[in-house]
Amino acid sequence: MIETSRNILWVDDEIDLLKPHLLLLQQKGYDVDTATNGEDAVEMVQSKNYGLVFLDEMMPGMGGLKTLSYIKDLLPNLPIVMVTKNEAESLMEEAIGGKISDYLLKPVNPNQVLLACKKFLEAKKITSEHVSRDYTQEFQQISLALMNPLDHFGWVDLYIKLTNWDIELDEHPELGLRQTLIDQKRECNVEFGKFIERNYRNWIDQRSVKPVLSNEVVEQHVLPELDQTESVFLFVIDCMRLDQWLVMERLLTDYFFIQKDYYYSILPTATPYSRNAIFSGLFPIDIERRFPEVWQSGEDDENSRNRFEHQLLDKLLERKKIQLKPESKYVKILDAEFGRQIEASILSYVKSKLTAVVVNFVDMLAHGRSDSALLKEIAPDEAAYRSLTRSWFQHSALFGMLKTLSTQKKVSIILTTDHGAVRCLRGSKVIGDREASTNLRYKFGRNLKVDDRQAVFVKNPTDFKLPRGGVTTNYILAKEDYYFVYPTDYHKYLNQYRDSFQHGGISMEEMILPVVKLTPK
Repeated sequence: MIETSRNILWVDDEIDLLKPHLLLLQQKGYDVDTATNGEDAVEMVQSKNYGLVFLDEMMPGMGGLKTLSYIKDLLPNLPIVMVTKNEAESLMEEAIGGKISDYLLKPVNPNQVLLACKKFLEAKKITSEHVSRDYTQEFQQISLALMNPLDHFGWVDLYIKLTNWDIELDEHPELGLRQTLIDQKRECNVEFGKFIERNYRNWIDQRSVKPVLSNEVVEQHVLPELDQTESVFLFVIDCMRLDQWLVMERLLTDYFFIQKDYYYSILPTATPYSRNAIFSGLFPIDIERRFPEVWQSGEDDENSRNRFEHQLLDKLLERKKIQLKPESKYVKILDAEFGRQIEASILSYVKSKLTAVVVNFVDMLAHGRSDSALLKEIAPDEAAYRSLTRSWFQHSALFGMLKTLSTQKKVSIILTTDHGAVRCLRGSKVIGDREASTNLRYKFGRNLKVDDRQAVFVKNPTDFKLPRGGVTTNYILAKEDYYFVYPTDYHKYLNQYRDSFQHGGISMEEMILPVVKLTPK
């Protein structure tokens, strides 16, 4: 951990009256220097490394506010606590405008002084100690939870805890707990894979209590809003994990009341299946039967198989006997320029009762990282991947659209994703014929062979409500953080795709997804 300087500078023209405070700080292990005027204080901060400055507001010669200005010009990040007798609101505002870190009124209480020192000089250390202690306790609780069967609610709660700790540890890399958390997440995904194997078929056949699945998202979360407000927006961010949503959410709290829920993606956790299921309200096998044109394109061409989302949404509304006037709108944003055009015109869509917006950037980021050495260097791990997502969102057309819509009181926004992605670190050797699909986390084709400890083998696609294709078509779905590699040039592709973000298989990151209601403040 980088230690904050424990050197304190106290600037006051009546410094002798503050000796009890100075002695207390010295007893607590702080090194305290003093100055009786602003000129000396400015010279001292240039010649010595201070972690904190206490600055009297009323001094002869260079006053406190002017001294503050000089010091901030030299050291803008140096914490400065203003000490004054003046309670005038205008002075407080002037001081705050001058970037003071805190404000103490005379006569100063020793506890206030000590609290300020701990806040600015020891906060990181104290917080780190608490984080380390709390995570150790949580680690034990999660390990105990894995020893007992969890239902789908329990897995959501566990995944939320792991994700929150993931983000918390981003702020405390010095603790060395990251690998412990990674190992625990891997252990959880082993058990989660077993849980899905035991329960998924019962869910899709309605034979047990189940979570909301992809094909129920619109019915459960979007359609009820049509009766509650004048205009509903459905934003689907392709390939957005829960941790990515949470870092984006922080930027939206000033604009919206945020209500979170969760659902499970269908399998495979890939765009042609999961996103088509969202817009159609159907499982893939039923889409194939009712709308064969959706599947007529090349089997591996994900984009072409998602060309019909607007039509599928309208057919869903038709089946639910919902007639919209004006008709629903649909926008798919594939590049930044088009996104800016939609951002500029987003208020025109408020006239429609329902608008669906698909945003593809996060998916392109995941796949682009696999192919770009630069992106891999910028985002070498999941913490950096989250940071990159936040940076994109902060400057994105999507954020601009949401901020604009936050000014509209009669608008309801549902924001979700079709699937997440998992960081793939282990290769799984797979054998199949030449016609087998090329996806890294799921495959379909004939004569597929794979280690059943690393993947789920779906002999009969109809058991998973998947399109059959041919009589002998099978599916395989990767578990945990495995990715499929053919024996031909095995080591080449093993290395090429190791440490890439992929989707299509079975993991908490891919399957447990947020669905959020944003209500303008």
